[in-house]
Amino acid sequence: MSDHLIDMFLSGLQKHLGAALSRRDFMKTHGRGALLLAAASSGLVAPRTLSAAAAPHIAVTVGDAAAATRRAVEIMGGMKAFVNKGDRVVVKPNMSFTGGVMDAVNTHPEVVREIVAMCREAGASRVRVLDHPLRPSEQCIEGARDACRIFGDDVVHALNNKEFYREVAVREGKSLRETDVMKDVLDSQVLIAAPVAKSHGSTGVSLSMKGMMGLVWNRSIMHWRHNLHDAIVDLCTVLKPSLVVVDATRVLTSDGPGGPGTVITPRTVVASRDMVAADAYTVQAFEWYGQKLGPDKVRHIRLAHERGLGRMDVQSLIVKKVVI
Repeated sequence: MSDHLIDMFLSGLQKHLGAALSRRDFMKTHGRGALLLAAASSGLVAPRTLSAAAAPHIAVTVGDAAAATRRAVEIMGGMKAFVNKGDRVVVKPNMSFTGGVMDAVNTHPEVVREIVAMCREAGASRVRVLDHPLRPSEQCIEGARDACRIFGDDVVHALNNKEFYREVAVREGKSLRETDVMKDVLDSQVLIAAPVAKSHGSTGVSLSMKGMMGLVWNRSIMHWRHNLHDAIVDLCTVLKPSLVVVDATRVLTSDGPGGPGTVITPRTVVASRDMVAADAYTVQAFEWYGQKLGPDKVRHIRLAHERGLGRMDVQSLIVKKVVI
């Protein structure tokens, strides 16, 4: 909310109360949240602005996969805070490996379905769930496709042909300078990252930032031509999700990304507007390879924080946790 709008609101409130009221006195007594709520009711601030301002930096919910997903998004302001009527939406889960739900190598199908449902409820004109699988495509996407079949047959796709990609410049890249990104992503208004929380042999963890690699055509070049952590951060200067929903209902804490490895079941979902914050919180919340890690120990998270793409200082952020 701008200073101009604050002054407009306080001026109107003074007339209503018939008394002088300074911005300092109001903010000291009631705080910015009260000001925003009052301003919204007066029509000075749109509901979308209010929901963004009133939401915490990070929402953490514990419960069944679908219920925890919906509640986490509600805490962040609800899907209408991210999706406008008529928007084209791409949801990017992990669908790169074959395996059952309890292998924790792919995003839980119920998490994916709930996100799609909320996007449709918000008025999205099209929602597509996309990935570029590392294993046989039909087997990798089977769980999500079955879960989303209630929305039709044109929702979940594995895009394994270069015709579905378009070259883009990575203008802020320090190592990666161009790449081919899914056309659907480039032509959408909203990108939602929905990674499963898992370990990774090359990057320590695979969360929302690492997951963006599943939206590009030639990701192998990020491994052998570039430093992988640097390339991930460069890619995230182009691919910036409006919303991150981390599926930590099961967490593959070792031998990722494909497993089999050690799986824990925290029944947790982490949501944020900030992909760096979401990843940082998830890193510090669980043990990886049998030990606790700070987010600064994951190089691409630290670099993204340093380059201003988001915040890893979780201790300074507002986190709201709800057990369902």
